[in-house]
Amino acid sequence: MRIGIVGGGQLGRMMALAARPMNVEFTFIDPAPDACAQSFGVHLQCDYDDDFAIEELINTCDAVTFEFENVPPAAVAKLAEHLPAHPNAKALQTARDRWHEKSMFIELGIPVPKLATIDSEQDLQQALATVGLPAVLKTRTMGYDGKGQKVLRSEADVAGSYIELGEVPLIMEGFVDFDHEVSIVAVRSRSGEVSAWPITQNEHRQGILHCSRPVAAHPLQAQAADYASRVMQHLDYVGVMAFEFFVTADGLLANEIAPRVHNSGHWTIEGAVTSQFANHVRAIAGLPIGSTERLAPCAMLNVIGGWPDIEAILSVPGASWHDYGKDARAGRKIGHITVVAESESELDERLAQLEPLLNNLL
Repeated sequence: MRIGIVGGGQLGRMMALAARPMNVEFTFIDPAPDACAQSFGVHLQCDYDDDFAIEELINTCDAVTFEFENVPPAAVAKLAEHLPAHPNAKALQTARDRWHEKSMFIELGIPVPKLATIDSEQDLQQALATVGLPAVLKTRTMGYDGKGQKVLRSEADVAGSYIELGEVPLIMEGFVDFDHEVSIVAVRSRSGEVSAWPITQNEHRQGILHCSRPVAAHPLQAQAADYASRVMQHLDYVGVMAFEFFVTADGLLANEIAPRVHNSGHWTIEGAVTSQFANHVRAIAGLPIGSTERLAPCAMLNVIGGWPDIEAILSVPGASWHDYGKDARAGRKIGHITVVAESESELDERLAQLEPLLNNLL
């Protein structure tokens, strides 16, 4: 079997690694000459919607997927006319646009923060009256890892914000009084079976995910899994999806979905019966999905910006190093560490050993 992936970054690379035992081959479309997945399949170096590349996937692949949201939905729709393309273009189009995404949550009865859509400076002033301050101003599309956002704490912060963010369609979200952030990663098969991994508690630094730690028997597991299932069924979704939430005194408030394998699910490589990458391949290929059970206390740490001491990392019991094959650059994810332990207290100790090795790498 050959699967086409639109995008050749680390997520595509990890899909290919997970699928090797299944004898699945890959073709990647990615304009970067040094795409980090290129060593794991055929690399078509061109734009994501290049006509030749799309035809090549149609003619040589059994199914196709994508690895990030900035893929043109039209390219996915064209591929879907000829072979299984999952997740579908509707899911991609919805997740790319924060207003469409939040509108879907509201339609499905999933709580969201106060929000307003903004297409002009006048809209921004009206949103201040309905949403209030403090708030976050976000581009409707193309933002990730804290990009395309501005925090508004006072009237002074508002001045010039519409121009600063590019005079593009925006949304304003009211600040949420939350205890912490969590995500749930779930998978849906072609036959409609849905399974979710344990809720993951997430810590961000400078707008980028730093640490993800799955929580056994989290009291909000059922609610999070239900919300994810509602979205996946609504979109007729196939594959892995991540759903991010704020945990408040009243339960979960929806933040956003990612229609793909996700950074907060990297712990599943060593920490779950079936990783998010293996299950994504299984789902889009029409194969049975595997167990999403957590194997042991575990966590994931992102490595961002610079190279850590790999020998020191691997000297920590239970730690694994995942290299993305990228050049180091400020703010760039170049790898991650997973660590497993026999108890939560032992995991705390191992994370405390690893944390100093990542200081000042950003």
